[in-house]
Amino acid sequence: MSTPILQVRGVEKRFATTLALQATDLSVNENELITILGPSGCGKSTLLRIVAGLDVPTAGEVQLDGRRIEGPGADRGMVFQSYTLFPWLTVLDNVCFGLRERGWPRPQQLEVAQGFIVQVGLKGFENHYPKQLSGGMQQRTALARALANDPRMLLMDEPFGALDHQTRELMQELLLSVWEARQKTVLFVTHDIDEAVFLGTRTVVMSARPGRIKLDRPVPLPHPRHYAMKTQPEFSALKAELTEAVREEVHRAAAAVA
Repeated sequence: MSTPILQVRGVEKRFATTLALQATDLSVNENELITILGPSGCGKSTLLRIVAGLDVPTAGEVQLDGRRIEGPGADRGMVFQSYTLFPWLTVLDNVCFGLRERGWPRPQQLEVAQGFIVQVGLKGFENHYPKQLSGGMQQRTALARALANDPRMLLMDEPFGALDHQTRELMQELLLSVWEARQKTVLFVTHDIDEAVFLGTRTVVMSARPGRIKLDRPVPLPHPRHYAMKTQPEFSALKAELTEAVREEVHRAAAAVA
């Protein structure tokens, strides 16, 4: 059995008098793509931000490669739902940004950045600014920027949530192709159950607030994946189980405020 690279141990998060995340444990092995589902407000994004080092847990700890996470670091790349590109930089310079901050010589920055720009399908757009790009192209740039730093883990907080349906499906296929080629370890938060099953090697369902991990299921679909898999019995069975698990928590949350 492989040794987990990420260990979440007894992590809690309290905001003033509100417990947002109750004692949560999660182990993530190298090269896993774990999707995280749950009702709104259950702590999915809070957990991801704690792993990113952007929030501090009230209790418990997170370790990456045996070292306690105490703040942001280049070993974790983050992609948000909102477009977080620097509007004054071109696509090329956005992708180069992390490498520049780390002191890489410009020729090496360009070589790495241009390789990822090609991989995410943006060749020819190197000199465009974010305002000249569609939402999907901006997220492609954000993904290339995160990958260019060669992080140990990629953390994605509903990165395709603001995209139209067709663009979202294209971005899912792009992420899978990048993951299959590079085998990055990924934590991916989503509200979309189809997306969670299609992308994940494991899918985790969180309970209503205060959040905890209610269900942890492997996804029995081979790689490479394609959309025809959504008609397979294995896909439908897992989707049905996850849908019921999430619905239970949505109803429980609604009952709590009724």
